[in-house]
Amino acid sequence: MTSNTFEIRSGGDLRAVSPNKLSGYAAVFNKLSHDLGGFVEQIRAGAFTKSLRENAPVRALYEHDDQRILGSTRSGTLKLSEDAKGLRFELDLPATTYAQDLAVLVERGDIAGMSFGFVVPSGGDNWEVRSGVLTRDLIDIRLSEITVTANPAYPDTEVAKRSMNTYLLNEYLDTPSMWIQTCG
Repeated sequence: MTSNTFEIRSGGDLRAVSPNKLSGYAAVFNKLSHDLGGFVEQIRAGAFTKSLRENAPVRALYEHDDQRILGSTRSGTLKLSEDAKGLRFELDLPATTYAQDLAVLVERGDIAGMSFGFVVPSGGDNWEVRSGVLTRDLIDIRLSEITVTANPAYPDTEVAKRSMNTYLLNEYLDTPSMWIQTCG
């Protein structure tokens, strides 16, 4: 199933390495998410490999705000890598007011969450019901952004819900009664 729709997920860990540098994990592999509106998901190891290899520009943002850019892979101020744990990042903060304020908040522990925005290409995910729970495995992700956030929950599940409804429609197209029972 393909969504090709921009999605956002939160989690990972964040820490201040020095006064102007943050590092941590924007995503962690093989951990189930919270309920995202009728399903859970997990990121499989290697999900970012193609995206990182393609070297498409990725931005680091503050609270998914395009006006508060913290760095980018294009400028070399954001470094991303995939290891056994997940998507690791190192970010050199700019000398902007909002970035310096952010650094203080991270150092104090007031902000500790990470999030990322992505698109799933065709064949990049797998949906199945496990122990009665609809589960989505993210296998191949096209990364667009990582973001530092004070709210490391999953803030944007509407896009994912559309993706889930497409799965359900395809899964139960031949059995309308099952579709009605599943979706209410």
